[in-house]
Amino acid sequence: MKFKDQIIAITGASSGIGKQAAVDFSYNGAKTVILISRNIMKLNQVKKELNPHCNVEIYTCDISKKKMVYEVGQNIMEKMGAIDILVNNAGIGIYGKVIDQTIEDIEKVTSTNYLGMIYFTKIFLPSMINNKRGHIVNVASLAASFGIPCMAAYCGSKFAMLGFSESLSYELKNTNVGVTVVSPIAVKTNFFDNESFKGKMPHKLGYVLEPKIVSKAILRAAYSKRLEIVVPFFVRSAVWLKHTFPYLINPIVSSSFKE
Repeated sequence: MKFKDQIIAITGASSGIGKQAAVDFSYNGAKTVILISRNIMKLNQVKKELNPHCNVEIYTCDISKKKMVYEVGQNIMEKMGAIDILVNNAGIGIYGKVIDQTIEDIEKVTSTNYLGMIYFTKIFLPSMINNKRGHIVNVASLAASFGIPCMAAYCGSKFAMLGFSESLSYELKNTNVGVTVVSPIAVKTNFFDNESFKGKMPHKLGYVLEPKIVSKAILRAAYSKRLEIVVPFFVRSAVWLKHTFPYLINPIVSSSFKE
């Protein structure tokens, strides 16, 4: 019961990774799990799957909207006083070449994946520092280390998330508040349900993770001192190769990810 009596807030909790993490936290001692997403009906369904002994709070929010995030965050703080763990999981992707995408498409991805993470972090971080405890888990992607053709906005948002988290981790030294990024490869979620992916896949790997595996990494990250946890662990070698021998790896990535 690693999370006994702790309060956990999860964005993007209505399906996929966020849903599984909510279930797993609830069965690992969490006192309260706060579910945050745009879809109230799905959140109510998720609530039924959590441990009945766990208190569940539901908040609808489009995390790309700063004002909405602020209002939801204030409501949570007024009711809970503070949270112990924030899981910034919500994210979207829109497939297509930069030249073909609208500015609005790129802004939507960036606001949801990157700015939404910052909005919630800014709301909950002060109380964590004041209480001298807490952990922020930012769910990124292997795309935080590899640029993928036709996924520029998505990759850019995840690169930014990793860089932001690294800088923040240095600032949090000696505060007893941690930040860890979880970077999985492709996961079996509704991520690819977006109309832009119709008939296409941005990769040819064929190796896709179950949400349960990523959720385990999130729970591990919530008490880890590491900056980044790559899932599965052996893919870390690909990141090392990319940074060490980019002239060998980049052509492979370029040829493996085609429209």
